[in-house]
Amino acid sequence: MARTVLFRELGGPEVLRLEEAEVGEPGPGEVRLRVDAIGVNRAEALFRSGTYIEPVRRWPARLGSEAAGEIEAVGEGVTGLEPGQPVSVVPAFSQNDYGVYAERAIVPAAAVLRRPDGLDAVEGAAVWMPYLTAYGALVQVGGMRPGDTVVLNAASSSVGLAAIQIADRVGATPVALTRTRAKKDILLKEGAAEVIVTDEEDVAGRVKALTGGRGVEFVFDAVAGPGVVDLARLIAPGGTLVEYGMLSGEPTPYPGFELGMPALGMRTYTVHETTRDPERLRRAEAFVASGLRTGAFRPVVDRVFDLGDVVAAHRHLESGTQVGKIVLTVAR
Repeated sequence: MARTVLFRELGGPEVLRLEEAEVGEPGPGEVRLRVDAIGVNRAEALFRSGTYIEPVRRWPARLGSEAAGEIEAVGEGVTGLEPGQPVSVVPAFSQNDYGVYAERAIVPAAAVLRRPDGLDAVEGAAVWMPYLTAYGALVQVGGMRPGDTVVLNAASSSVGLAAIQIADRVGATPVALTRTRAKKDILLKEGAAEVIVTDEEDVAGRVKALTGGRGVEFVFDAVAGPGVVDLARLIAPGGTLVEYGMLSGEPTPYPGFELGMPALGMRTYTVHETTRDPERLRRAEAFVASGLRTGAFRPVVDRVFDLGDVVAAHRHLESGTQVGKIVLTVAR
């Protein structure tokens, strides 16, 4: 038995309960993990509330797809992983099938990466989802190159900060959008070339000035909804609007028709495109590990909560005040 976060109805953070649940033995292609730290992601809040891209199909439901810990046992057919090995779990499975909000958890071996040397459990639970999302969308799919410019919103989120660092590493220019001045200095410190305060400044005018009137090659959008029309106005001919989140919760139009059918690409992306493809994941892991070794990548942790304080952690997530990653830890 292990303390495990479960929920039996859809709703706010208050539906989450810490209960004793059976863990069992790993089956073929699975491993059992002693969980030390858990990355808290927006996808879990959406899944819990019934607004995620897939509905809850099993009750009681579990949560979580990103964690760090130590291998306890391996199932049949698993190679390259062994008990005692420090590892990270990356989002590569449905939360209807597995969940890592627990003291111990069974997960697919294909979702487990060796934890780089020098990375502790909290950092190991904070690094992979943000960097794999930003790298997969902007570099693997988008082909971002030196000299490109990318505008990104939700810039103080863990994915937004990772996107800033990745753009810097490949020689692109990251331009962060923020609603108020409260986070401007933090975003500049984390590597943003420019920060535009959307409640005070003319975003289109600033972007036009920054790019010599050309527009940007990429917009990396976590919000979606009707605001995509204004974001599309920022894009240079042949550029791409990448939708990786839906924080607005509103219907999202294709802006090309309203703007007179410019040469505009619009694409959705989820991290599963990278994590469920072994070759993409191998290359992304190498890129991120290289950035960690050189210090180019620095996972930013906003706050750490105990597993027993999961309700408070989800409330903090939904407050929108965090800068970087929220992490749960498991006291022993």
